Amino acid sequence: MTLAKVFERVTNGEDVPVEFAAYDGSRAGSPDADVRIEIRTPYAVSYLIRSPGLLGLARAYVSGHIDVHGDMYETLTRLSDTLNGLTFADRLRVLGGVADDPLLRAAAATRVKPPAQEAPRKSRFRRHSKERDAEAIHHHYDVSNRFYEWVLGPSMAYTCAVYPSLGASLEEAQATKFDLVARKIGLEPGMRLLDVGCGWGGMVMHAAREYGVKALGVTLSKQQAEWAQKAIAENGLSELAEVRFMDYRDVPEAGFDAVSSIGLTEHIGQANVPAYFQFLNRKLKPGGRMLNHAITRQDNTQDSIRPDGFINRYVFPDGELEGPGYLQSQMNDHGFEIRHQENFREHYAMTLRDWCRNLDDHWEEAVEEVGEATARVWRLYMAGCRLGFDRNFIQLHQILGVKLPSSGVSGMPLRATWGI
Repeated sequence: MTLAKVFERVTNGEDVPVEFAAYDGSRAGSPDADVRIEIRTPYAVSYLIRSPGLLGLARAYVSGHIDVHGDMYETLTRLSDTLNGLTFADRLRVLGGVADDPLLRAAAATRVKPPAQEAPRKSRFRRHSKERDAEAIHHHYDVSNRFYEWVLGPSMAYTCAVYPSLGASLEEAQATKFDLVARKIGLEPGMRLLDVGCGWGGMVMHAAREYGVKALGVTLSKQQAEWAQKAIAENGLSELAEVRFMDYRDVPEAGFDAVSSIGLTEHIGQANVPAYFQFLNRKLKPGGRMLNHAITRQDNTQDSIRPDGFINRYVFPDGELEGPGYLQSQMNDHGFEIRHQENFREHYAMTLRDWCRNLDDHWEEAVEEVGEATARVWRLYMAGCRLGFDRNFIQLHQILGVKLPSSGVSGMPLRATWGI
C-alpha cells in the first residue's frame, strides 16, 4: 500500500484541502491546494506509530522527516479535526497499511530517537524547584536574543499584545499592553514597581520612561537580563530601571507600590500558585495593586500539565496552565481583593499571527542562527498556539487585585477608567 493510501485511511477519505506527497512518489488530497505535506523518509511512520498523541507528528516535522510547504497555521487548521481525532485504532490502520512494504515495515520496527530539541521527561517530584525552574527557563528563553529580535520585533515583548484596533501593528499593540498594565496598577511618578518574570524588560522600561517609576524586573534567563540591562543603559533609564538575573523568590526588597506579573504564572506550577500569590502580596505596601497576566485553560476541570504534549516536551518544560477561576480564587484567598478581570484570547491569536509572520519573513536568518530543527519547533509551536486561542482551547486572562489596607479603602476608581 502506498503512503498516499495510508493518508486517505487516516483522513477517512475526507476531502481535506491539503495535498499529500510521499518519497515513494504517491500523492493524495487536493493537487491544487496551497498547502502540501511531504513525507520525506519512512522514519516519519515510525514516529507516528510509536509516539503518544500528536507528539509523533511533531517529532517527524522537527527532525525533517516530514515537511510542510505553505502556511503552517493553515495546515494545522485544515487538519486539526482529523488529527485531534487520531485514535489507537487509526495507528493500527497505519501499521496495517505499511505491513506489505519492506522498507516501511523496517522503519516502523525501528525505535527512532526523539530530536535533540526535545527536553527529556523528568520525575514530577522535583518539579518547580529553583534549580529545575532555572533549567526550564534556560531551555525556552536562552535560544538566541537575535532570534527573538526577529520573531518578537523591536518591543522584545514575548507576551500577549493588546490590539487597540484590528489594523494595529504588533508594536502598537505591545505598547498598548504595557500601558494598559501601567494604568490598571495605577502607576505614578515616584512609585516603586516589581515586575516578576520580566523577560527582556519591556514593562520595566515602559514604567520608567512613561511614568517616572523606579522599576525592578527579575528573570531566570541570563540572556534576557543581559539584553535588558544593555537596553536600559542605551535608553538612558539606568537611574530608574533595573533587571536582575534571579529567581523572583529571592527578591529581598519589599514595600513596592505595585507588582506586575506578565507571563510568569505559566512557569509556577499549580501546587505553588497559593505560595506565589502570598509571596507577591508580602512584597506590596497596603493599598498596592497587583496584576496577573497569564495563559489559562478554558476552565478549572482540566489537568494543569500534559507531560507528553508537544509544548511541554519542546517549548515549556514543566509548564502548567490553570483555569481562570482557580487563579482568581487563589489571588482572593491570599490577600487580594479582586477588582477587575478580562480575557484577551483573541488578542493572543493576533499576537501569534504577527510572530508567525515575523518568523516566516526571517526564516533563512533564523535557520542560520539557531538551526533548522529549532526554527521548526518555533514555527509549529506558534502556529499551533494561534489555533489554540482561536478555537478556545486556551485563553489569556488579566486579573487585577488590591492589597487592602486596614481601613478597607481600596484607592480604586468607582469604575474602570483604563479602557484600551
